[in-house]
Amino acid sequence: MTMAYHEPVLLCESVDGLNVKPDGIYVDVTVGGGGQSREILKRLNEEGRLFAFDQDADAQQNVPEDERFTLVPQNFRYLGKFLRFYGIRQVDGILADLGVSSHQFDSDERGFSIRFDSELDMRMDQSAEISALTVVNEYNEEQLASVLFQYGELRNSRALAREIVRVRKDREIRTSFQLKDAIAKYLPRQKENKVLAQVFQAIRIEVNGEMEALKEFLQQAVEIMGPGGRLSVISYHSLEDRLVKRFINNGVFEGEPVKDFYGNVRKPFKRVGKLILPSDEEIARNNRARSARLRVAERIEEEGS
Repeated sequence: MTMAYHEPVLLCESVDGLNVKPDGIYVDVTVGGGGQSREILKRLNEEGRLFAFDQDADAQQNVPEDERFTLVPQNFRYLGKFLRFYGIRQVDGILADLGVSSHQFDSDERGFSIRFDSELDMRMDQSAEISALTVVNEYNEEQLASVLFQYGELRNSRALAREIVRVRKDREIRTSFQLKDAIAKYLPRQKENKVLAQVFQAIRIEVNGEMEALKEFLQQAVEIMGPGGRLSVISYHSLEDRLVKRFINNGVFEGEPVKDFYGNVRKPFKRVGKLILPSDEEIARNNRARSARLRVAERIEEEGS
């Protein structure tokens, strides 16, 4: 069931990055098909513990049956709150495999993929109020253009938003194919799927508040990670990767990094190794690995702590 649900990308590399201590406490904030969680559990002894987060009810069916494992059915933006609920003040490592799982892309009723004519949904948490249907049919032109520009990095975001608003005046845009038809004249024949993927990505990020959640997660990771603890993050698009890279290198998401009296950048993490990409063999086996980027960082012990 796990392999059918989601084949984890950079599995060994991401778990190796954690430098797992057998008796440590670890967090997998995106349990998905449970592949990474199972790999971490293999490396823990009886004293070790693993907490796993996932807001998707489908993913919650894939959890390992193991006394050392605790599932937290929540968005990882609530990392600190729920770890405190379980009495955990400090952890030894956190793994995050960002983005959409194979199962979510392959579920025609979820609306994540451009391949299926499904109702516009894209909610990772299916109890959430805002769906893709809301964004496409209720956001005004300015809001739509902002979403498409910020999260899809589409230069013609204003034209796309204008066309969506024009089309929906006559009828509600309910399905992925209706959305595709609505913006058809802005889809270059050679790049149709690429542009569509950018449009869908932008809407999905907005629906799920993905960038805000990622920022909140990284800030909480600083508070919950013990000195020497490892952060292992796999991202799948440039927006995520730039944000993770900047936070690891500078300790901030934007603006100038904070410096000490001597001009040294004050940051909570130090980079471990270089950017890790999937091998050609992995990409051949699993095409969705092609855009994956793995960054590993280690928590620095702050002076005076």
